[in-house]
Amino acid sequence: MSRRIFLVVLTFVPLLTFAASATQERADRFLQLANAGFQALYRVNSEAQWLAVTDVTPEHDAAAEATGKAYAAFNGNPAIITEARELLTHKNELNELTVRQLNQLLLNAAEVPMTNPELVTKRVEAETKQASILNSFEFKLNGQKITANDIDNKLEKSTDLNERKAVWEASKESGPALKSNLAVLRDLRNGVAKEMKYPDYFALQVSNYGMTTDVMLKMLEDWMNTLRPLYLQLHTWAKYKLANRWAQEWPNLVEAANIDKYFEGRKPEWIIKTAEQFYTGLGFSPLPKTFWERSDLYPLPPDSKRKKNTHASCWHVDLENDIRSLQSVEPNARWFFTAHHELGHGYYFKAYTRPEVPYLLRLGAAPGFHEGMGELIALASSQVPYLQSRGVLPADFKPDTTAFQLDDALSRAVPFIYFSCGVMPHWEADIYAHNLPADQWNARWWKYVGDFQGVEPQSPRGEEFCDAATKTHINDNPAYYYNYAFATVFKFQLHDYIARKILHQSPQSCNYADNKEVGTWLNNILKKGGTEDWRKVLKEATGEDISTRAMMEYFKPLMSWLEQQNKGRQIGWD
Repeated sequence: MSRRIFLVVLTFVPLLTFAASATQERADRFLQLANAGFQALYRVNSEAQWLAVTDVTPEHDAAAEATGKAYAAFNGNPAIITEARELLTHKNELNELTVRQLNQLLLNAAEVPMTNPELVTKRVEAETKQASILNSFEFKLNGQKITANDIDNKLEKSTDLNERKAVWEASKESGPALKSNLAVLRDLRNGVAKEMKYPDYFALQVSNYGMTTDVMLKMLEDWMNTLRPLYLQLHTWAKYKLANRWAQEWPNLVEAANIDKYFEGRKPEWIIKTAEQFYTGLGFSPLPKTFWERSDLYPLPPDSKRKKNTHASCWHVDLENDIRSLQSVEPNARWFFTAHHELGHGYYFKAYTRPEVPYLLRLGAAPGFHEGMGELIALASSQVPYLQSRGVLPADFKPDTTAFQLDDALSRAVPFIYFSCGVMPHWEADIYAHNLPADQWNARWWKYVGDFQGVEPQSPRGEEFCDAATKTHINDNPAYYYNYAFATVFKFQLHDYIARKILHQSPQSCNYADNKEVGTWLNNILKKGGTEDWRKVLKEATGEDISTRAMMEYFKPLMSWLEQQNKGRQIGWD
């Protein structure tokens, strides 16, 4: 049906015979059809994908594959590609909103160009297969099933080095199962990108920022260089104690900042409701009733017959008011912060769900904006004054400010930059842009872990393993992880502005709770969706371009303390 609709659109006489106003009118008619078709198929596909990740069965995988093919057929329709390209040859006759929608159509098409339907079909099938392997994989420790939450909890809390090693190795068991199909996917993803004249899949993804691969990697490397003195001090302080499956974060190394005991006795439902109250206190409306009816928020028992994806996420199912979240909430600090983060996506969805933002542009100003908003609220929710205002910490709680800032740096910021700016994007650039052979994947992964993070594996890791593939995003959100690096830098810029300019409080200890001015300022960013260039949105909101300045300022007191602690120690690694 969509093909017939767009063939009708394309029967108009050539653009050159139209005046500028007629060109805009033609684009308006085309985009009205495009937005309607996009939203309808997006909803159907999202429903099927949601079912596939919340109840992993062959039947649900098959349904997700079928809707994925229909969604792909629409987005990659050759008629859409042709018309969008032709209209863009006259973009000086079109308004900015129109041009941004046309460019977004072409970005969508680049994932599934039906100018090569066989290639797209193979990719959809391979993506479905990979998701099924990932979502249904059963981790085992000493022959017994163990959940992803159990793995994380043991790595964070166990002081038994033998147990930690066994748990870490268990967390890597999925890699070999995922590797062979990932190699197939690499070629298929590169294939669809080349079909739309991009050199490779990584280049396609970074084009969302208006950048090339080299420009993106240079920006990430610049960020790492400016933060390197701080990272080296932290690395010296925390050498070799890994408490995360990928060493992307180093949590629970600071006992004085461990607040898990204050969540004991609370219900998981309280965690997610408190997260919602953060936003309503800023003046945002409550989440829709359907959020609570349709979300999947709590962990399954290890013996559950139903299997679900364990990676926390938030979904805008219909690009309207059907917002859902997939989590496995437990009453602890990590899930308290995660719940605040995930609802940040939900409130971003709500803010730009308005008539002025067409369906094609109901997304962040850049992919990192969405993650950055979630990360900003996670940072705000970890501030001691906020935790006291919500009754998590007692009113007379006297924090060790250095310990809390050290925990901030280790758990949620600085080591993460070297994973998200260094290891992940450089490894993915190698496999997509440089076609690194699959029999070199694990060696290259651990080379980058060593070079960027100064971390070594706990045991030899040959090519029979594929440790990169144990990271969810490598499989189902490829060439994306630098968005989290962007989000980390971005969150500190927003937080710095809110603390200093609106709250007039210290960025290291402030409280957003119930401040409507903060809510209004945030909403002015969120409600724009993808209707304006991300550089413009950031500059208008903060007066700055993207930079690590605010992040360095935030950790300046910690840097002085670390330099004192590390006097006489060898800084860095060989």
